Parts: sequence; C-alpha cells; structure tokens
Amino acid sequence: MGKKNIGMKVVCENRKARHDYFIHETYETGLALQGTEVKSLRAGKANLKDSYAMIKNGEIFVENMHVSPYDQGNIFNHDPLRPRKLLMHKSEIVKLFAKTREKGFTLVPLKIYFKNGKAKLELALASGKHNYDKRQDLHEKAAKREVERALKDRQRY
Repeated sequence: MGKKNIGMKVVCENRKARHDYFIHETYETGLALQGTEVKSLRAGKANLKDSYAMIKNGEIFVENMHVSPYDQGNIFNHDPLRPRKLLMHKSEIVKLFAKTREKGFTLVPLKIYFKNGKAKLELALASGKHNYDKRQDLHEKAAKREVERALKDRQRY
C-alpha cells in the first residue's frame, strides 16, 4: 500500500463569502460524493459561488454547489447542481440548527479541499454584512496597504 498524500490540497474557495458575511464559527465537514464527482474535484472543477447549506430532517445539505461533470465520465455522470449531503456529528448539526433559527445567521461554504485523501468542506456560521460594513472593510484594507507601502519605501533608503 502506498502512502496517502498528507496535508491539504485546496480545490476551490468562496472568496466572496468573506466579503459578504461576518464569519462567526467554522466547521470541517465531510462530503458524500459519487465517484465521478470526486474525479472532477481532484481536477479542480468546482464552484462555491452562490452556494449555501441547509438543514432538513436532521441532516445537512449543501445546495447550489457546482461540480462540473467529469470529462471521461459516461452515462453514470452526476448532476452538476445536485444537493450534496454533508457529514457531521448529530450534536453539531443540532447546535447549528439552533443557531440558524436565530435572526440573521446562515450556513455558508467557504472552501473545498482534500485532507489525507478525503474531500472536506469548510462550513461557516455567518451573518450578512450591510453595504456600509463592506465599505468599512475596503477602507481598512486600503489603509493597511498604504501603511505597508510606506514601510517598504522607508526600508529602501
């Protein structure tokens, strides 16, 4: 038996989520996938834009996550936008269910990655930002960049 690749290989990231939401907590979940979906993920063909997670009947599913059909797949290829079950402990799901019932909280996927050969999804408990919050973040980012640029120029002389 060969040694599995140890470490993390990020497949895709939802960068817009950090811009649109305040991230309160993150969770690592497993993904219940079909064979061709795993091959597509390994090729890096996934998109988390506009995806979200919801809890139905004590199970948690990710919706609107696009995994492109596998190129060498045949009639057994998967539906690109099908809801995919997330694998979490029951106690964590109950806790998340209680939190999402509070006003303004939602479950947002942040990234998909492979850890020790298994597909994982980083799920965040988040609340939405207003436009003024987003502008504030952009101003802070610009100020930080300006300070770093000034320090870099200062070190040159």
